[in-house]
Amino acid sequence: MVGTFLVHGGMGSIRGSLSFLIAGAAMLTLLAAAGLLFAVRTSDFAVERLTVSQRRLDLLAEASGRLTDYAFAAIDSAQAAAPSRLRLTALKSQIDTVLNSAGADPWQGEAVPGRTEPPERMLALLRADVAGLDAAIAGGLEQVDAAARSDTIRGALNGFGLSAGPRLSALVEAERQAVKLAREDIARTSQRLTIAAIAAAILAILIAILLHQRITRPLLRRISAIDDAAIAIGRGKLDIRLAIGARDELGLLVARFNRMAASLARREDRLSLDRAALERTVAERTADLTTANERLAGIDRSRRRFFADVSHELRTPLTVVLGECDIALRAPSIAPEEVRTTFAIIRQRAFRLHRRVEDMLRVARSESGEITLDFRRIDLARLLADAVESYAPVARRHQLEIALALPEAPGDIVADGDWIRQVVEGLIDNAVRHAKGATRIEVRLEDASDAASIFVSDDGCGIPAQAREQMFERFVSRDGGAASGFGIGLALAQWVITRHHGSIVIASDPKIERGTRVAITLPRAAEGNTHTGFTS
Repeated sequence: MVGTFLVHGGMGSIRGSLSFLIAGAAMLTLLAAAGLLFAVRTSDFAVERLTVSQRRLDLLAEASGRLTDYAFAAIDSAQAAAPSRLRLTALKSQIDTVLNSAGADPWQGEAVPGRTEPPERMLALLRADVAGLDAAIAGGLEQVDAAARSDTIRGALNGFGLSAGPRLSALVEAERQAVKLAREDIARTSQRLTIAAIAAAILAILIAILLHQRITRPLLRRISAIDDAAIAIGRGKLDIRLAIGARDELGLLVARFNRMAASLARREDRLSLDRAALERTVAERTADLTTANERLAGIDRSRRRFFADVSHELRTPLTVVLGECDIALRAPSIAPEEVRTTFAIIRQRAFRLHRRVEDMLRVARSESGEITLDFRRIDLARLLADAVESYAPVARRHQLEIALALPEAPGDIVADGDWIRQVVEGLIDNAVRHAKGATRIEVRLEDASDAASIFVSDDGCGIPAQAREQMFERFVSRDGGAASGFGIGLALAQWVITRHHGSIVIASDPKIERGTRVAITLPRAAEGNTHTGFTS
């Protein structure tokens, strides 16, 4: 147990400490941003000087090459039988373009070695020398005598070389020196920035360590103590208390924490007493429930034995009746058509009774999980048509109209066809027998991309809304209360549809505001091919 301590310390505030910490971080960020901006601008200036000097050096080298081409072209023109200035004019235009481009960027204080003239003046004199050379060559080409023409042009070229050659060489050398100085400046800038970055990093680390020692570490130590105390309380040590320490936000939190721990200790004592009383009550109720469950288990075992015994006793005679009917229908000695019709009706009734016995047997087996579904691709429209056709005579005898509505191009689904048909026929049979005042039964199929919906509706008396959910319980009939028959149809139908990953619901028909409408939704493809265990 941690003893309580006297309240001490000043009126420090965690909010103020954190504000100071944030302000320090913001100041460091601003200083770093300012240093980065200064470094970027310094580097940009040095790189720009290097780029300009390198571009001007390339242009001067290109101008030197163009002047050489111009000299060779002038000599060729002087030696030609019919001198032409077309090529010389094109070369002169190119030289002027290169020299103008070289003078487009202003010199940034570069000096020309061995010269007192500024680079701008030397470039202007070079352009003037080029213009004078072009004029002299133009005049020489006008001479008729080839030897005189050649001498004049060679003299003009020699004069141009003596005048312009040193200037061009001086300008090229100046740009080379500028490139060298710019590179050295970039190297010095990079070195200074590296040193500044290292110094800034060391300063930031020192400031961070100082802030951690003065602000962060004490806060973390106090928070860790609260965390350890919370873990101890979670393990059941409700007598633990913390020292309040400084009168700040954490001090108030610690005081509330201590009050909470004391309150929890008092509640734990009360809960211990209540738990003992509750355990006595649970033990008494458990004994009562055990007795009731044993009684219900006995009733359930008797009911299952009843279903099994009835199914076993009824299947054998019904099988014999169906066999005799088949023999009688195949016998050629029965001539009158009415007799054959009577036998057909007898066979149909016996077959329906046989299927009801099969339902009871399935329910009896289902208590042990023996029902198995066989999923295959089936034609749902054909299945519904067969079901409606089999119940058409029964509906006519009850003066009911039975109709089938199918979509234009219904698709197949994966399901257990026998069970789905039995569910639909059971719904039709319920409508025929229990829909009081009904005149029409409709079976409708609606198609969708991922599911198919089956609707069996009648215009009879309907089922109250509060009783619809009970219809899916075993041994409850449509009329309410205990069923007059077996009362397992809808419970078994719901089990079958659920195992198909579908749904079955009962509602009133929205078109006629009365009657009953059972909606079945089945997915296109079911998962798996066997499901067992129809349980209550």
